[in-house]
Amino acid sequence: MTTLRTFQNEIEDIHHREIIKQRAQALMDKEKDSKHLKGKAKEEQTVVADKTQNLDDGTGSAGANLQDLEERILTLLLSSTPVNYDIARDQVAALLTQSNGEYVMRIGQQPSHAELFSGDSTEESTNWSGTPRTTEEIGILRTQITKAVDEVGGKVRIAVLLRTPAPLIAIFETSVLFEVTSSHPRISLLMRLPPPNVSLTPEVRCAVVGNVDSGKSTTLGVLTRGALDDGRGRARVGLFRHKHEIETGRTSSVGMEILGFGPSGAPILPNTAHSNDPDVIRREKMGWEEISIQAAKIVSFTDLAGHERYLKTTLYGLTSGAPSCVILMVGANAGLIGMSKEHLAIALALSVPVVVCITKIDMTPPNVLAETIKQVAKILKSPGCRKNPVFVKSIETAVEIATSFNGPERLCPIFQISNVTGQGLDFVRTFLNLLPSSEGDTEKFAVNQPLEYSITEVWSVPYVGTVVNGIVNAGIVKTGDAVLLGPDSNGHYQTSVIKSMQRKRADVTRAEAGQCVSLALKRIRRAAVRKGMVLVAKTETPPRAIRQFEGQVLILYHNTTLQKNYQAMLHCGAIRQTVRIIGMDHPQGVLRTGDRATVQFEFISHPEFVKEGMKLLFREGKTKGLGVITKLL
Repeated sequence: MTTLRTFQNEIEDIHHREIIKQRAQALMDKEKDSKHLKGKAKEEQTVVADKTQNLDDGTGSAGANLQDLEERILTLLLSSTPVNYDIARDQVAALLTQSNGEYVMRIGQQPSHAELFSGDSTEESTNWSGTPRTTEEIGILRTQITKAVDEVGGKVRIAVLLRTPAPLIAIFETSVLFEVTSSHPRISLLMRLPPPNVSLTPEVRCAVVGNVDSGKSTTLGVLTRGALDDGRGRARVGLFRHKHEIETGRTSSVGMEILGFGPSGAPILPNTAHSNDPDVIRREKMGWEEISIQAAKIVSFTDLAGHERYLKTTLYGLTSGAPSCVILMVGANAGLIGMSKEHLAIALALSVPVVVCITKIDMTPPNVLAETIKQVAKILKSPGCRKNPVFVKSIETAVEIATSFNGPERLCPIFQISNVTGQGLDFVRTFLNLLPSSEGDTEKFAVNQPLEYSITEVWSVPYVGTVVNGIVNAGIVKTGDAVLLGPDSNGHYQTSVIKSMQRKRADVTRAEAGQCVSLALKRIRRAAVRKGMVLVAKTETPPRAIRQFEGQVLILYHNTTLQKNYQAMLHCGAIRQTVRIIGMDHPQGVLRTGDRATVQFEFISHPEFVKEGMKLLFREGKTKGLGVITKLL
């Protein structure tokens, strides 16, 4: 029997192999096309290619060199000679360029990650790394770095290398994350470049899941509005979209909320944070445009439903939203029960990193809280999860775990929070503020590829027309671009033009791979668009619409046997459609729980745009299967 672990590793290998193959092919096609291009279009393409090259160079060698560069900068700044200061300033510029405009500078000896994350780190520990600094040296370095970063702001080349369309004067800001002045003095500084406009603001996408009544909407209300809850659901009222949600207190739709962080790292909150009147709180919320304009980083939360009836909606939110991490809410009074386990299993199957928030710690008796913590840690360490739980009880731990979150150690931070007293919320905000941006993941989103945009929402807006929302999976999209929309029920593609574009409700003129944007389409009827369609760059030969495909699948759970003609709901990126099994390579011709096979699927109602290497989940009732597309038929 194949274990989930080995199967997931194989899926990842197939996925990476196919992506490399497809990207190489796309670049070859692009080169052919560029031979026929003239003047401006050709220049534009060269600029995009150069940018990606620059970015790749920066990130490829980043890991090993950044620590050395950091040490060199600190040594040069302490020497206090003008020549060395100038060299250090240039190296600060290089450091910020390599790390996409945001870097945490650590000064002084640092505790070992293993001890810090296990909670055993004390001032008497022997495992300290880095150069020891005195309090005076830390004071000098702090002043010098702040000065250097301010001066660097006037240098054009940084802004150019950071994907900006034109040389812009950049203003860097430095803020202190935490400072310790004990026997091992140390300080961590956040250096950040405010983006020149909304289209370049880095964004972190987080999906929020958990059982009914675990406090998902309340926590988001407190994080994004700033006002604490009254224990009676005041904080969540502003998040609900429907009347029945307000009446029952249960989310039934995919809600979207954003939390902005300024250049200094402070959260951007409305002025009503201290008001107690629910009407004022509901009415006086900050517009997304206001937040976008002020923010140097945006965290987008997808508030998903916890109730079993809405599992289909929650699954769609997780597969189509391409989240960087899943925040699993666990009520301290109830523990990890019901749908929480289901949501955790789905997040693990999709290989999305998990963050756990244990809520309601103010109203839970200590013995019940201890039991919940023990249960959560046990489940995370179990063979199914293989996570390394880290209890975040200090700002230092929050900073360190946020900067090493996507590493190979499979870390899972656990926050204990109360939305009524505000305990633990600062650690969550610090963690979210320092998470790497979603579009920074160049493995997942390539800018130098042809345009591919998947549609997750469709609206008809008065006086505007059809508007679609989704994620740019590859390439760059600009207003005025000619695109192909499809496939429709016959597998054909329609031509359209992008009339206008918005990102977080603020108007923009371009968007790059990894960003979530809304587009207004010309001459397209609302009825002609459905979720799961794609927009691709207009070419002579539109992409093929796929009706049948083959995939490697693992049956995670099924209570009897799966046979030919079995139907289930397939989730694959933004696609959600019923599929039928038309063939399998299993010797008995039936599949049970834990079986693995190569299966041929067919879409029931209409063809879709799928590619080899895409991950898929299928479910029907309690049946769940995981897989990857290996061949298009």
